[in-house]
Amino acid sequence: MLNQNKTDTDNLILKTRSISKEFPGVLALDKVDLRIFCGQVNAVVGENGAGKSTLMKILCGVYTDYTGKIILDGKEVMFRNPRDAQIEGISIIHQELNLIPNLTVAENIFLGGEETDRFGFLDRSKMRSVTLELLEKLELDINPTVRVSDLRVGQQQLIEIARALHVEARILIMDEPTSAISEKEIDILFSIIESLRERNVAVIYITHKLDELFRIASNVSVLRDGKLINTSPIDEVDKETIIHSMVGREVDDFFVKSTLNPGNEVLRVENLSLLRSAGSKDFIVKNVSFVVRQREILGIYGLMGAGRTELFETLFGMHPTISSGEIIINGNSVSINSPEQAIDAGIGFVTENRKDEGLVIQMSVAENVSLAGIKQVESFGFLSKKMEDKLADNYKDRVGIKTPTVGQIVDKLSGGNQQKVVLAKWLITDPLILLLDEPTRGVDVNAKNEIYQLISQLASDGLAVIIISSELPEILAISDRIIVLTEGKKTAEFFRKEFTEEKIIKAALPDQYHLYLNQ
Repeated sequence: MLNQNKTDTDNLILKTRSISKEFPGVLALDKVDLRIFCGQVNAVVGENGAGKSTLMKILCGVYTDYTGKIILDGKEVMFRNPRDAQIEGISIIHQELNLIPNLTVAENIFLGGEETDRFGFLDRSKMRSVTLELLEKLELDINPTVRVSDLRVGQQQLIEIARALHVEARILIMDEPTSAISEKEIDILFSIIESLRERNVAVIYITHKLDELFRIASNVSVLRDGKLINTSPIDEVDKETIIHSMVGREVDDFFVKSTLNPGNEVLRVENLSLLRSAGSKDFIVKNVSFVVRQREILGIYGLMGAGRTELFETLFGMHPTISSGEIIINGNSVSINSPEQAIDAGIGFVTENRKDEGLVIQMSVAENVSLAGIKQVESFGFLSKKMEDKLADNYKDRVGIKTPTVGQIVDKLSGGNQQKVVLAKWLITDPLILLLDEPTRGVDVNAKNEIYQLISQLASDGLAVIIISSELPEILAISDRIIVLTEGKKTAEFFRKEFTEEKIIKAALPDQYHLYLNQ
């Protein structure tokens, strides 16, 4: 058990006094008093937009224009930048990946603190050696010289964790560290957190997966609308109490899937395959076939490396030279060799990494919403801001984007609202088929509920929806039918009345684990 409850003031390392932070039109934090203890996992939870990430960015020197005080080791501190915070032993694993894609794994881990030899040259050998040790702790079989851009999102998340471990912080902030990693990797991470706790490191742990709290947390602090609602020892609360504190209403208000009658077949996929590279005989996706109909939500479940995202990328025309198979839309076989052709065929694709692949975060809501439908906001060959704003206003209301204006910069929105902007961007293309890859990744319990309701409504309106999720409760809650992928192959298909966690997990395990289970 990791959740050790200690609250005596001798272990107090950091506290905030009346921390407040404003963005244009938004009071993100309102007089927050938070206390952090050594040797504990100090959990912080709340809806997207509650102020969690903003508070953490203040604690690690990213935001400096705030009011209130930070007290570290009994003394007031003011960080001018993240380097100041690192010098004082505060490090953060960001929710949104903060790696340099074109640098190697080792270069990212040592960024800003490179090792040099006695002549002042980079000691690449030492950096590779230390990186290997860190990766071994995380049981991550990756070459330190591989570029980060070549890794999947889940692997990149583990590199973020490895980089934070390398710093050997006194206070380690983990912002949604399990949002993109597998159950096995979560277990490894939790054992590392236990070792950090035993070394008297203070861990600040932000998560939307409330089940995790009862495995690792010592105490839990709830933020709502920028205010600290309460802090409690973890053994004095339950999930329902936490949710009620987070959203201010009872748990039974949450998503319950309505039963829909599927319509005509919209998409049929026959023997879809994807090679690992040109000339390779190794398949990432191999001979996968399925159908999806109007008013149907098809769930795709699999463990990391199962080929789920690659399946979507292939459907969207991103790997035309190394893929094969037949795609049939509304009874007609179509050739999709580019994302543009996929959009023209009626496919929309909400990718798993919204900040890198779904949004231009320094552009406005209106500009992002129109990205996939530029022709709709053109007038005589020029972009019309008036048309763009009107279009965005319509979809802002339809999908429930919470923003003071469609001129707001997307980077200032919460994760849940950013995800709604991505959904709006694809809805303006009037798709027949909507591919959703981890649509609630890094999204709080209330925003998840809103996104579930939106997905269900889109299906009710006639869309064929296909959703990938690593969270088994989510895929069970939202899907009408589930197919399971294992090592690139379809291993099972279940209708809603057949859903059980045990069946789906067993189907997702590789062959060697099936053999183990049957012994």
